[in-house]
Amino acid sequence: MEQHQSILELHPGLVWGFAVTVVIMLLLDLGVFNKKSHEVSSKEATIWSIVWISLSMVFSGVVYWVFNTDGSPQSHALAVEKFTQYQAAYWIEKALSVDNLFVFILVFGFFKVPKFLHHKVLFWGIIGALIFRAIFIFAGVELINLTYLPEMNIFGHPVRINVVMTLFGLFLVYAGIKSWGDGDDDDDEDYSNTAGAKLIKSFWKVSDNYDGDKFFTVQNGIKMATPLLVVVGVIEFTDVLFAVDSIPAIFAISNDPFILYTSNIFAILGLRSLYFLLANFIHMFSKLPYGLAIILAFIGVKMLIAPWIHIPSPISLGIVGGVLVLSVLVSIMFPDKKDDEEKEKLEEN
Repeated sequence: MEQHQSILELHPGLVWGFAVTVVIMLLLDLGVFNKKSHEVSSKEATIWSIVWISLSMVFSGVVYWVFNTDGSPQSHALAVEKFTQYQAAYWIEKALSVDNLFVFILVFGFFKVPKFLHHKVLFWGIIGALIFRAIFIFAGVELINLTYLPEMNIFGHPVRINVVMTLFGLFLVYAGIKSWGDGDDDDDEDYSNTAGAKLIKSFWKVSDNYDGDKFFTVQNGIKMATPLLVVVGVIEFTDVLFAVDSIPAIFAISNDPFILYTSNIFAILGLRSLYFLLANFIHMFSKLPYGLAIILAFIGVKMLIAPWIHIPSPISLGIVGGVLVLSVLVSIMFPDKKDDEEKEKLEEN
């Protein structure tokens, strides 16, 4: 059973440290390094990817240090458990977020968004994710804590089944099975009719053309939203949809909301730079959706068997990492025949 000692109880100042770090990095990102909208180069994307991953790894070290209170074997064991919980939650979110990149490419191509505007759209998408992920995670943890059934004896073993975790487990197994080979389903989707686009259009008239990096423009004396704002709405709604998969998945790793939120946010913050780094090479990861399907199904099974069998976080981390590496290697070794066509399509967008 997981120990319920919260990192907030051990080191409340860590909350402020995390919040200040994120705010400073976002201000530097938008206000200093990307004050003017521009096309992000591979070199710039690589640097920012390294920065965000490094920050996340440093923070995981802080998590270990905070829980390793006195250096005793018990503290060390708890610190390792919390450290691997953070790492597993981070890499699960990172892996599932890569699936977002496929959709982002399709959305930007559908709306013909100029490349120099991609960063601004993704930045405001991240701001929305910071808010919605906090709501989902903290509310989810409270809901899980409230939905444990009374202890019962099943197959000769006393267990406490959680209704929400069981439903999440069934959903993730279903999502994993359904997503197996479903990678091309979004290719012909009309993103102008998604909920995010409709929400923007319900408040403002939308102009036909972009106006630089502006979200609003004035035409014939009428204030109108530009297509750029519609794209932000679509990206925000897409992130909410993906959170339906990724948030339940990390609940299988830990019930500490702070570890879940910080790992989730660090993974999301690095998604923009990862997009610019991988956008031109995404065709090389054609087998990744199969790996993600296996990960979803594994996490779902982990949730369902949790009342009887506890799979430690280090084992979960090893399985997730192994599936990811294997799916990437298989993608490179056995590329799809249509990879060249996909590459040409991405270069045109």
